Amino acid sequence: MQTASTNICERMCNKPIHYISLLLNIPRSTVSVIITKWKQLGTTATQPQSGRPCKITERGQRMLKCTASRSRKLSAESTAKDLQTSCGLQISTITVRRELHGMGFHG
Repeated sequence: MQTASTNICERMCNKPIHYISLLLNIPRSTVSVIITKWKQLGTTATQPQSGRPCKITERGQRMLKCTASRSRKLSAESTAKDLQTSCGLQISTITVRRELHGMGFHG
């Protein structure tokens, strides 16, 4: 299955970079990076990157969101204890604060 970016790359890889840049109204450097990626990998899809894995799984995030939605007034400490006792999820209060902040629970 071909994507739109694949079709564009196949048709335009041999055109001058400045021509593609003007046509698509994007910077030349972006065009250059996309073409280089296409020639090296045969795709423009984002590749897996290195880095530290998440401290909490998707399941843990769902459980945390559910717990926080039930009682918004709980502190990070009590939320972490609640998750530990009810679900067996080992999570620090710092991680609870960071995750809740990322989910839009500010306080």
